[in-house]
Amino acid sequence: MQTIQGILFEPVGCLAEFSPEPFLEIAARLSLPGPAGRRLAGRKKKASKSASRSYWHALNLMEASGCDAIEAAAIETIEMQAVESAAIYEDVIPALAELKAMDIRLTIASSLSSAAVGRFLERSSLLHFDGVWNRDNSGGIKAAPLRSALAGIRLEPCRVMFLTDTAEGLKVAESAGVNSILMMNDPDESRRLAMLNPAGGIVSLHELPDFIRLLRSRAQPSI
Repeated sequence: MQTIQGILFEPVGCLAEFSPEPFLEIAARLSLPGPAGRRLAGRKKKASKSASRSYWHALNLMEASGCDAIEAAAIETIEMQAVESAAIYEDVIPALAELKAMDIRLTIASSLSSAAVGRFLERSSLLHFDGVWNRDNSGGIKAAPLRSALAGIRLEPCRVMFLTDTAEGLKVAESAGVNSILMMNDPDESRRLAMLNPAGGIVSLHELPDFIRLLRSRAQPSI
């Protein structure tokens, strides 16, 4: 892995503890009839065990079904409820401050709405980000915010990390060409996801600065 100069963050599962119920409600609104719906519904039971999997399950349904203006407004309202009940992880603020002091470009790259991301940052008092991309200003979900974030910070994908704790997130990171870093929030799930070959893994954001320092030290020419 090359020296890392930027990190992309999806708030759900990466920066805060969310409840799965709002995302399951979104998924229920978007449930599809026919074979496509049955395939996606088959993932629901597993998705319901965590907010992150429920969130990415809802994104898959959004991608498959499309949303009109009325549906989009309803989804945004539910997301705002999810944000209001989210609890930021205690390691986030000190870790972001340390990364910022290391001149790492920090960017939000989320499939949440602009209003939901804005409210999350306001509630969490997070002021460390060089850019904020969401489904509204990036024009899409999943990989779209990542690609917009990369263009915004003007870094090569190989020098950027994306943190995620789901298989869907790992796939999105691969499609955008960035390094996927597994957030090991669930030990059993993490062992399964490690088989998908993420570029690295951390248990806490506290580990991230040291991980980047290690990469930098390996990149230094030997004397």
